[in-house]
Amino acid sequence: MAEDSLEAARRRLAALPDDSAAECTPARHLEKDAALLGRLLTAAAAASRRQDGGQCEDLADEVAAGLSLFDQMRLALDQLETRVVVEARRCEMDWKQISQHQGFRSSQAASQRYQRLTTRLEEIRQGIR
Repeated sequence: MAEDSLEAARRRLAALPDDSAAECTPARHLEKDAALLGRLLTAAAAASRRQDGGQCEDLADEVAAGLSLFDQMRLALDQLETRVVVEARRCEMDWKQISQHQGFRSSQAASQRYQRLTTRLEEIRQGIR
């Protein structure tokens, strides 16, 4: 998807009303975790500059904590993507339209992506993964 299209999508979604009661949603957790990772990378860059490009051993525990967030973030992102695709289908979008917005070249690719996501999420729910 072109950068102009991404910015247009962001502006369109930013115009939606903000629901502060939705603080416990997967999207909010993902947003907060991404912000924490941004803070970690800023701190690591500052530590590297202070140590003339050397290792930043003093941030090892923070880096480890950051790494531990990714599995849950991937799960939350998969859940969000699945819910948005379900919403697209509910709004009578066909797979071709969905594929175009997701950057896939075919409706089959979008449908297969959705099937992989739902299978993965179900396996996680059942404790298989």
